[in-house]
Amino acid sequence: MDSPVTLDSICAARDRIRSVIYHSPCPRSHALSNYCGCEIYCKLDHLQNTGSFKERGARNKLMLLSDDEKRRGVIAASAGNHALALAWHGRDLKIPVTVVMPKWAPLVKVQNCRTLGAEVIFCGESYDEARAKAKELASAGATPASPGGRKDDADAALTYIPGFDDPAIIAGAGTLGLEILQDVPTVDVIIVPVGGGGLIAGVGSAVKALRPEVQIIGVEPHSAPTLAESLKNGHVTKIATKPTLADGLAVAEVGKLCFEIAQNVVDRLLLVDEAQIAQAVLRLLELEKTVVEGAGAVPLAAAMNPAIDLAGKKVVLLLSGGNIDVTVISKIIERGLAADGRICRLVAQVSDRPGSLARLTQILAATGASVHEVEHDRQFGPADVGMVSIQCVLETRDAQHIREIEQALRDAGIAFERK
Repeated sequence: MDSPVTLDSICAARDRIRSVIYHSPCPRSHALSNYCGCEIYCKLDHLQNTGSFKERGARNKLMLLSDDEKRRGVIAASAGNHALALAWHGRDLKIPVTVVMPKWAPLVKVQNCRTLGAEVIFCGESYDEARAKAKELASAGATPASPGGRKDDADAALTYIPGFDDPAIIAGAGTLGLEILQDVPTVDVIIVPVGGGGLIAGVGSAVKALRPEVQIIGVEPHSAPTLAESLKNGHVTKIATKPTLADGLAVAEVGKLCFEIAQNVVDRLLLVDEAQIAQAVLRLLELEKTVVEGAGAVPLAAAMNPAIDLAGKKVVLLLSGGNIDVTVISKIIERGLAADGRICRLVAQVSDRPGSLARLTQILAATGASVHEVEHDRQFGPADVGMVSIQCVLETRDAQHIREIEQALRDAGIAFERK
């Protein structure tokens, strides 16, 4: 069966939304190219007005609604970025917007949605639960703020706008592929985040129609491998997601249309763990001076792995979103530093006598380590009451530096554990 998402529909979406959607830059990154051992370009779509690529599909879908549908309003489920996109463009097009969010949705996204005039409803611990609630409210023609709607009241029914599994949404996302080919016409590889699958389905459809030799690589977190499981089983498979730094990708079930398209346009699918995601966010902060959320950083997390063999290739990383909660940034930085070997925690056991702490810190100082925190533990220390546990958090250069510190402690006869 022919796909409802074609090059023509993607080009039509581009023409439809181009006056209001930012053609985001795709510059070469010298620092990341040196670090990854290939020619890296970053597609900076986190620079859209609401901080993510989701505006493309949302604008395209809203503009295709009938006048009656626009008047009645729309409802959607989202962890944040789809909701923000609908709220922004709904306000511009004077379309009422209601969004259902999981309870854990980042606060910055919740507040921004409300600021843009959308009604926000919290429901469930997962995107899947939020989606079920949104569909229920759409069919009922009511929201908690307007309880008078009835299932048979067509005049009150809201239009449900999927976050990814919709031809107009996918076509809107596909405009990114057209821009990448325009800005980097000799690209060899495009690395794309995967949540529900709409982005990779759209980008893959556009790119494969024009440059079928370009490799499309998808990236998912280990905590939410929805497309990986579906591809393995040969059909859409619902999974149990786990918490992840890439919260925008924590989708339990890939879209059915997205899956059908992905099977034909995705050349390779990679999984990244939480430490790799944290490192990628940290690298973008340090090397590119760019703040990207976990979901937007997973392409770099994949590219940093030498095993995928990108040497000599021209690679575009699709940085899809930048709506990271500021309260989470410090935690991600610390995890990234730990994964980098630039911070570590050691628990040493020393004699509970005057001078023991001084001796320990002198040994650490001699290795060039910077002591960030020190904590004594007498109550829950070693079984020998003449000994005390001292926990040290150290700022270090790299993993080799940590090994040097550990060897210095062994040479001094100090027992320790790496935490």
